[in-house]
Amino acid sequence: MQKPNIHVLDNGLKVLFIDTKAFPTLTALLLVGAGSRYEHAKNNGIAHFLEHMFYKGSKNYPNPEIISQTIEGMGGHWNAFTSKDYTGYYIKAALDHFPKMIDILSDLLLRSFFDNQEIEKEKGVIVEEINMYEDMPSRRIGEIFENVIYPNNPLGYDIAGTKETVTSFNRDTFVNYMKNLYQPQNSVLIVAGGLGGSKKYIEIIDEKFRSWKGHKTVGFPPFDYNQTKPSIHVTSKKTEQAHFCLGFPTFGIGDKRRSVLKVLATVLGGGASSRLFQEVREKRGLCYYISTGMEQYQDIGSIVTQSGVTKDINKVKEAVKATILEHKKITDGQIEDTDIARSKEMLKGRLLLSFEDSFNVAHYYGLKELHEKKIETPTETIAKINQVTKKEIIALAGEIFMSKKLNFAIIGPFESSQFKDTEFIL
Repeated sequence: MQKPNIHVLDNGLKVLFIDTKAFPTLTALLLVGAGSRYEHAKNNGIAHFLEHMFYKGSKNYPNPEIISQTIEGMGGHWNAFTSKDYTGYYIKAALDHFPKMIDILSDLLLRSFFDNQEIEKEKGVIVEEINMYEDMPSRRIGEIFENVIYPNNPLGYDIAGTKETVTSFNRDTFVNYMKNLYQPQNSVLIVAGGLGGSKKYIEIIDEKFRSWKGHKTVGFPPFDYNQTKPSIHVTSKKTEQAHFCLGFPTFGIGDKRRSVLKVLATVLGGGASSRLFQEVREKRGLCYYISTGMEQYQDIGSIVTQSGVTKDINKVKEAVKATILEHKKITDGQIEDTDIARSKEMLKGRLLLSFEDSFNVAHYYGLKELHEKKIETPTETIAKINQVTKKEIIALAGEIFMSKKLNFAIIGPFESSQFKDTEFIL
């Protein structure tokens, strides 16, 4: 796939066009460099709440009913999402509806009402969303883990915020957050699909977004890593299954070892053929699911294994020991060439398969531009994966998988005292 055509509007907004030469459908995705790591203790949850409020009414689309009727009336689909360091808004529809798609996105972004009555109503919705996540331990454990591995920093905040914070917001909270981060030079608009060119589209985009004036944006507090011993956190909750996350800090998104980390994570817990799935589930029967993934931000990252295991305390500890043993084996050089080759093919195949969806195409290129300020094609990403060596994997494992850097969080019917003896993680 070719690199996108890039246009920069006079206000600094970058616009990326990716012609997939596929069906005459497209995704229009706006990414903004704003997320929960740009928050503080009093406004935690504002990035996520703001995402909700954009769909509550604007000048040309004054209420949620009109917004949904307009998009669905053209056969489209829309959604939004909030992360730690960015927020996205998108519409998918047939090519013929492009002008309307851009009109909707620009109007919601630039002319939303943030009506006080709608804000108060939505507070109840988000409180129920937080309650829902509390009842989903397989999801909640990931949030708890990030608080453990990124203590005393907004990176450890829950994206949805807390019931106390979200119910305290008013219109000024939204306006101030937008002023600090929702700026054209801090955003990327991506249009991906069967476009057949980009000239006619850029004129429409420029007309709709030129009034968006840029101002200086605020930064985020960097994470000061100073961990010197393992960190263990137990959330006592009556559940039918225990869920744990076990992980280690890594490095930021710009580190050249990023591809090595991808392969390492895939060897460990990427799919049913991975070492952890085979050892912990298939051979020992201790869990239903187990997988390893990675997160990367500008200045820090992590590699983490998550699993849902039986709530028997002895079997939990057995599962954790088995997981750590697989880390140690790789550190000691016990890794097969076939494991590496299979993991590389999995990474490459899943990347290419994801590009069958225009949203994934837009998201891939958009994040590259937003966070790395450069475009890397799938071909270039695959080339870096192919270049990863066994020696690099073993060296990186030895650097990362150190007991003093280990972080462990678990939800289940346990007490903290049951995990006082750290022998099970050492």
